[in-house]
Amino acid sequence: MKVVITSIEKGVSNKEMRLMARANRQMLVVRRQLNASVVNAFLKHALPAGSDALARLSPFVAGIAKNEKDMDVDTPPISGQSHVSQKQSGLPEVEIFCYLLVTIFLIDQKQLEESKTCSSAAVKRLQQLNRRTLDVLAARVYYYYSYSHELTNSLADIRGTLLALHQTATLRHDELGQETLLNLLLRNYLHYNLYDHAEKLRSKTQRSDSHSNQQLCRYLYYLGKIRTIQLEYTDAKECLLQAARKAPTSARGFKIQCTKWAVIVRLLLGEILERTTFMQPGMRKALRPYFDLTNAVRIGDLELFRQVAEKYSSVFTADKCHNLIVRLRHNVIRTGLRNISIAYSRISLADVATKLHLDSATPVDDAESIVTKAIRDGGIDASVDHSNGWMQSKETSDIYSTQEPQQAFHSRIAFCLNTHNEAVKALRFPPDAHKKQLESSEKRRERQQQEQELAKHIAEEDDDEF
Repeated sequence: MKVVITSIEKGVSNKEMRLMARANRQMLVVRRQLNASVVNAFLKHALPAGSDALARLSPFVAGIAKNEKDMDVDTPPISGQSHVSQKQSGLPEVEIFCYLLVTIFLIDQKQLEESKTCSSAAVKRLQQLNRRTLDVLAARVYYYYSYSHELTNSLADIRGTLLALHQTATLRHDELGQETLLNLLLRNYLHYNLYDHAEKLRSKTQRSDSHSNQQLCRYLYYLGKIRTIQLEYTDAKECLLQAARKAPTSARGFKIQCTKWAVIVRLLLGEILERTTFMQPGMRKALRPYFDLTNAVRIGDLELFRQVAEKYSSVFTADKCHNLIVRLRHNVIRTGLRNISIAYSRISLADVATKLHLDSATPVDDAESIVTKAIRDGGIDASVDHSNGWMQSKETSDIYSTQEPQQAFHSRIAFCLNTHNEAVKALRFPPDAHKKQLESSEKRRERQQQEQELAKHIAEEDDDEF
């Protein structure tokens, strides 16, 4: 634990944000080994005796320490615990880090009300400070502040506070804080299905280049959900797929949620997904309801679609996409009707209603209206004989004589070009890349070592954020 204080002090003295982020990662390493006695000892060593922060944080840990003592729980000592610095630091960064540590510890111990109180005190303390070295720690405090309220079903109570914090972060040019608070506000609105409010906030917020890959992934995920509800399925598909692609490998739960929404959006666009999409390692069980749903849409069986929707209704409701499943009913009917038009050159409307499993009071009239609308929209190439009551399919034309292959080829080329442009933008060149100078073997080894350390640092940040 001495290393954490050292990293914070060096980060403050050198004004290096990377050292402050390292302190967060070092705390996450020992997170699972924390107990009340260790946290209490750390607070006494890190905070000055008689300080307000120590008096406020100690009671939270004291209650858990009493329970552990009653249970006689033995925990292994944390590496470096005996070497905690005896020099008490009065830095505000150390104080905020102690607030963050206690909040996370209370959440891990299922003390949700206490964690909410502690995080609220941390936010109030941050509102009294204006130091750029606090930006990294403040962003983490904001996240757990919202998370603790989400666990206690009280997100609506902090919406005004989050808006005020976002305004303050914008005035102070705290870009990391702006990204974090914008995502927390979007999550707050979407939690209560306030999609219009979320879109108004997003459209009126100026967003600079992302400084955090994790916050960018979350932003794309929330934007994809908003676009889906607004019937902008093409933009929603791009956002959701990009969020899943940019997310780190360890963020399996986040990838599953992105994949679920992407599956529904692609089904609404009329696409049929490959089986490999649902067979990804660690995601097969979670995506099973959506695999059955895709199978029902592919076949065009309205009865099977109804059975799948009823069987997994609790899953779709928990994922907040039940209203999107209702939209898929039209796609199922359209697919089934297309299959019928291909199989039969002429078929009565009564047989069409029977094959589509229409359960209305007047199935023939409904089938006639559905067929007429499909013909008008270009879904099927047929005609309706109203006097005789049948549907006459036209002769199937050669698809390669139409513009459809060219459009499909153009969409694939556009996707490859966009992927290439994003890869080029992500490249990082050294400042003197334009100078053609031969570097020595020692400089080459030093440069390669620095690149490996930077890659390891980025990978650790990706794993810790999720």
